[in-house]
Amino acid sequence: MKLTINGQEIARDVAQHHTLLEFLRDDIGLTGTKECCAEGECGACTVLLDGKAINSCLVLAAEADGSIVTTIEGLEKDGQLDPLQQAFIDKGAVQCGFCIPGMIMAAKYLLQENSNPTEAEIKQGLAGNLCRCAGYSRIIDAVREASGGRK
Repeated sequence: MKLTINGQEIARDVAQHHTLLEFLRDDIGLTGTKECCAEGECGACTVLLDGKAINSCLVLAAEADGSIVTTIEGLEKDGQLDPLQQAFIDKGAVQCGFCIPGMIMAAKYLLQENSNPTEAEIKQGLAGNLCRCAGYSRIIDAVREASGGRK
């Protein structure tokens, strides 16, 4: 299989039953994408596949052949955090941090599609991502901050 992950072309053999999540974490060593429910319910494994937010636990690695994948590790450029990552820090939205990579990737997709979302649109855009620390208001504030929007 050949694909591009965070701007780097990768060619590897992959087990037929491995999910994209397993491939990213176990084969490539990109552990920012989290494994949690393995059922597509929590959003912790969200990555961008050809620019769209997907649950990597529900996609077989082989299905990503020829695709472009962006993980949380691929957002920082030249040692600088993506503005969305920085907004999560600035707004105190990271808490335990487990759900944050998936939240940020879902928010990245949202902001690609809608650069100035309303609060309702932010909530809808993050609806598939669960935060067990219940930091939703700070997460919404961080997405709003990254979009340039204000309360």
